[in-house]
Amino acid sequence: MPDNKDFYISPLSTRYASDEMQHIFSENFKFRTWRKLWIALAKAEKELGLNITDEQIAEMEANKDNINYDVAEAREKEVRHDVMSHVYAFGVQCPKAEPIIHLGATSCYVGDNTDVIILREASGIIMKKAAQVLKNLSEFALKYKALPCLAYTHLQPAQLTTVGKRATLWMYELSQDIRNLEFQLENLMLLGSKGTTGTQASFMELFSGDEEKVKRLETLIAADLGFDACVPVSGQTYSRKTDSYFLSVLSGFAQSAYKFSNDMRLLQSFEEMEEPFGKSQIGSSAMPYKRNPMRCERISSLARYVIIDAVNPAMTAGTQWFERTLDDSANKRISVAEAFLAVDAILNIYINVTSDLVVYEKVINRRVMEKLPFMATENIMMESVKRGGDRQELHEIIRVLSHAAAAKVKLEGGANDLIDRIAADERIPLTKEEIIKELDPRKYIGRSVSQTEEFIRDVIDPILKKYNTESINAVLNV
Repeated sequence: MPDNKDFYISPLSTRYASDEMQHIFSENFKFRTWRKLWIALAKAEKELGLNITDEQIAEMEANKDNINYDVAEAREKEVRHDVMSHVYAFGVQCPKAEPIIHLGATSCYVGDNTDVIILREASGIIMKKAAQVLKNLSEFALKYKALPCLAYTHLQPAQLTTVGKRATLWMYELSQDIRNLEFQLENLMLLGSKGTTGTQASFMELFSGDEEKVKRLETLIAADLGFDACVPVSGQTYSRKTDSYFLSVLSGFAQSAYKFSNDMRLLQSFEEMEEPFGKSQIGSSAMPYKRNPMRCERISSLARYVIIDAVNPAMTAGTQWFERTLDDSANKRISVAEAFLAVDAILNIYINVTSDLVVYEKVINRRVMEKLPFMATENIMMESVKRGGDRQELHEIIRVLSHAAAAKVKLEGGANDLIDRIAADERIPLTKEEIIKELDPRKYIGRSVSQTEEFIRDVIDPILKKYNTESINAVLNV
């Protein structure tokens, strides 16, 4: 990375994305993959009978990772063509193989096939990092599966849930993103050797009209690069809908993380939960006491970028003219790379935050007990009916008492005294002790505990077994 303060450098490189993901979109990865593709082409052409020698292939193999950038860059200034410049540079290093490098191929043979390989490799990083988030959250959910907390509908207190059960909602969305990415990867195919307009005419010429050899050529290339197949038909390029599909999935990851980060920002405001906060971390330049949810805010910020960025390949796919047009190139170079880099950054932060979430149990319990009297009224009413009370009369009595208690809280700023009001009303056939028994929060969490356990066992554990092969500790640059 150039250390030059006079030039723009993407924050995705300097602040956010991991070295691992940046490598996938690096010049070294791209051009080394080009050379792998030229070698795969030569090996396949040799196997199918073209006059290519083992010596030529060995020469190419020996230089596949030794990119002579100075030669390529000097040549590109002359010919203004990146692929032919690298063909030339590879030929300089491989004089014996020079006559057969890129034989029959067009620029998209290396460009597009490399882009497909990049999609696969970058997606692999996304998978393992998303799995680490799920691992962190599953451990968290099981730890707090039985801790009652206020749930919210319309951002208003609603029937109780548990801290762990809420975490399953975050996990479920992320698990669906993984499934969607799996589907795209399972259906991802190389472009193969389609030629300039997708007709394979140049290869038909090379193999004297032998269609079976031309078809076999693609099978061999695909196998060499670790793919099951090449696309059945194309123009010069693979369909740009492929990029749109992948960025749509990345947008899904961003949406899931966005939901988590927004919930956490609200919970931190309620003082129920917090993201990790460093011992020396400064929350505000003006207010020393502040503990701002800065990491979750960063997730939200990057997520918005990815969601909007996903429109780029959709527009590109819809505006491709006939067999190929180059107005995809500049947009594609930026939009696809930055989507992966940004989601990588999002998941790094997501891992970091979920590795050490802070839960304030006493605050959570206090907030529950402030609202629980209102939520307990139905149980109190049902128990009173069992003692001989009239359901309709009891409903009206408790309704009036509830509104009076709510008014004291909202208008006077007083404590919730609903239980005292109900206990003092002689029309309710329950003692205060019997009423208080109905204030056990565990009575109001439904199947939260078993739902959490079942979900992690049936949905999350299989994902972890598949993708969480090693622990990831995300260290943030800032």
